[in-house]
Amino acid sequence: MHTVSGGEVAGILVAVFWAILVSFLAVALARLAQTLRATTKLVADVTDQAVPLLADASAAVRSAQTQINRVDSIASDVEEVTSNASALSTTVASTFGGPLVKVAAFGYGVRRALGRKDDVPVKAPAPTVIVGRTASRRTKRDLRRKKD
Repeated sequence: MHTVSGGEVAGILVAVFWAILVSFLAVALARLAQTLRATTKLVADVTDQAVPLLADASAAVRSAQTQINRVDSIASDVEEVTSNASALSTTVASTFGGPLVKVAAFGYGVRRALGRKDDVPVKAPAPTVIVGRTASRRTKRDLRRKKD
């Protein structure tokens, strides 16, 4: 029978250790390869879905820009119309305002000259409230004096 020396036992142990180490590395590399395949597939799927989404987003941005340009054009037109309306209002007020005031004053003067005082109503004073009591009696008394 053949006896095994200490160096051969050590060599066998090292060989077994290396075999176990290589097995673990092979399993790790197999799992890493599987992970890389899944990652590659995921990236490909995301790319396939992202490209149409980016195209749609680009079209939406272009459409929004077109709408913003239209709104800007409309806003400038509204600003122009507003300034024209303001100028027209000022022109109408200066053209007709003065003469209308003069006509109204003339009409008032004619009514006063003709002696028609019934056009101007006489207002009775409102009752005055003093803290804790009303002064309505005093007001009625003042009204009687004015009638006499």
